Amino acid sequence: MNSPQFPAATDFSGFAASLSFLESEEKGVLESKLYEKKYRKGELILEAGTVCNRIYFVDIGLVKTFFYTDTREFIMRFFPEGHMFTVLDSFLLQQPSSCSVLALEDCAVTCLNHDDLEMLCRRYHAIETFYRKLLSLAAVNMMDRIVGTLEEKGRVAYRKFLRENRALLQRISLADLASYLGITQVSLSRIRAGK
Repeated sequence: MNSPQFPAATDFSGFAASLSFLESEEKGVLESKLYEKKYRKGELILEAGTVCNRIYFVDIGLVKTFFYTDTREFIMRFFPEGHMFTVLDSFLLQQPSSCSVLALEDCAVTCLNHDDLEMLCRRYHAIETFYRKLLSLAAVNMMDRIVGTLEEKGRVAYRKFLRENRALLQRISLADLASYLGITQVSLSRIRAGK
């Protein structure tokens, strides 16, 4: 399964407009609800056990979503500049998240609160269309991630990561990459060495 790519955008409203045409009134009202937050490298954007009340757009920096089991960390996704993210199940159900979100670099993100998005969806069909398309793409990408994790061997998963995310290699640790691929760091070292 090939993941559909989210559209490239330079800001939150541009991303929204790439999924659904926004009239000037809709764009203006959306922008009035957006606000910026900054996080330092290593700072938690969302801690597991809390409710994810925001959708985020990464203006600057890189973040990861992850969770822990008794034995290790599992990284779900990396989100660099120009990408939108949230912890989908927590955001939709307004229940505590099983995942955390961490800034891997100093970050600036644009945020939209859950309640504001719900209100905008009720008032504006185009914003509801943006939200529906965003959720659809996120669900397809998550299914692709799950299928890839279950079906692919480490070497295949590494090659796929290189094809889709080569630019991130210099920005993430080998430990994080191994966790994302679902393999040990030793296995990753062997794969990188071509063994």
